[in-house]
Amino acid sequence: MAQNFVGCDRGQVMLLPPSLTDWLEEDHLVWTVIGAVEQMNLDRFYGAYRANGQGRAAYDPQMMIALLLYAYCLGVRSSRRIERACRSDVAFKVITAMEEPDHSTIAEFRRRHQDAIGELFVEVLTLCAEAGLVTLGEVAVDGTKMLANASLDRNRRYESIVEEILAQAEQADREEDEQHGEARGDELPPQLQTRDQRREALKAARERMQAERAARLEAGEEVIERVELELVPERFVTRPEGRRAWHREGRRVLDAVRDEQALPIPRGRADRIAEVKRRFDEELAYLHAADRCYEHYRTGRTRDGRRYGDRKGKEWDAPLVPEGKINSTDPDSRVMVQRGYGTLQAYNAQAAVTAGQIVIAAEVTTYAPDFGQLEPVLNAAYRDLERAGVTDRAGTVLADTGYWHKEQMERIVAEGSVVLVPPDGGLRSDTRPGWDKGMFAFMRRVLATDRGRELYSLRRQTVEPVFGQIKGNRGIDRFQRRGRAAARSEWRLITATHNLLKLHSHWTTPATG
Repeated sequence: MAQNFVGCDRGQVMLLPPSLTDWLEEDHLVWTVIGAVEQMNLDRFYGAYRANGQGRAAYDPQMMIALLLYAYCLGVRSSRRIERACRSDVAFKVITAMEEPDHSTIAEFRRRHQDAIGELFVEVLTLCAEAGLVTLGEVAVDGTKMLANASLDRNRRYESIVEEILAQAEQADREEDEQHGEARGDELPPQLQTRDQRREALKAARERMQAERAARLEAGEEVIERVELELVPERFVTRPEGRRAWHREGRRVLDAVRDEQALPIPRGRADRIAEVKRRFDEELAYLHAADRCYEHYRTGRTRDGRRYGDRKGKEWDAPLVPEGKINSTDPDSRVMVQRGYGTLQAYNAQAAVTAGQIVIAAEVTTYAPDFGQLEPVLNAAYRDLERAGVTDRAGTVLADTGYWHKEQMERIVAEGSVVLVPPDGGLRSDTRPGWDKGMFAFMRRVLATDRGRELYSLRRQTVEPVFGQIKGNRGIDRFQRRGRAAARSEWRLITATHNLLKLHSHWTTPATG
């Protein structure tokens, strides 16, 4: 008797066309994503297309959004990988109804609808609230460093940028063959072939530019763009003591302006180099404007005639050439240090998370420290929650030592929430000097109680597993796009898919009782 096997004839033609709905089980993630998208308000997307139907037909935004959400749920973010999945993966075929959008279409959709994609966070949060998953008993706030789409070695000083711009202008004036002959054209000159030689050359260039600007300034020429600032000490994030505090506040004002402008990062290298130089000059102008504010504050008088500061401050040698470095690939990103990972070219991705591990706020900052972020992140959470139909306030706000900000904590408490932030870091074995009285001592006493320890232990059980799931399980530890606006949009999409996975588990897990 012959052996009996189930037939496997790959050349067999199907008698009837298959139904896409029969390809996946009922509790597959795809059906949750499609069902969630069907309930979303997508007017922001549809409003970007012509109402008269003219032009080449575009893919339905509802399908493209479901495609992006499902791909991000799996940690698949490359537009080329998504394109390949649409050709070979059954779940992707179900989403696209057998259509195969190419990677350029996917990337352009993500770029064109950048702001609207970021607002999908609120749409998913609304669904989570309707499902009863958003409870604001304890809310933990934390940040994680997300790698930028840029390299550390692309950080450049001002003099290097200027020399490259001048070299580009010079090269444009001559034919490439005449300039390089048989050479490649990218060889370094002999005097710049070692690291020490390059360092000395850049130092000499800086000194030369400093001297040239000083001579022009002495001749009465305007060498630095003049920016008018009005800095109010009562609104400072840090204490308004000393010149450096005013300089930092001026930089914060500039960052707020850039955040509001949300300028895209140019694609071409020459355009990016020009943008980096513009930013250098802009930062120098804001530095000088902040210093003028400080000098006015230091010599001013109060209404009763008292001087703000009678002590003579240290003389400041105002730089005429911008200092520091800016990344020439993604000028918005910053050099940051994260324990266990070393130095990174990154953004600081902030999140507020409920005890049920639902993300209720997702923001991105270009500052490495978490200091000063507690109140802004919490306000962002309340803004998005209100749009999602939730008007409750957090019962207890939990954060680590880096978020300690006395004024912000007091304002949060005044609004009816308890704040638990330890004044001492985990690596300290003693009390921080000068932090042994008042609010510091009170917080230590609260955290030393059984209830205080119990509440604060929830912080690690809420926000840190969220970061672990995003970075470890889904492999999302780097932004795909460049610029703070694009990074914020992507971070909100990433956290929206985290919430969507939570919603899927809620909808598909059998009820037990």
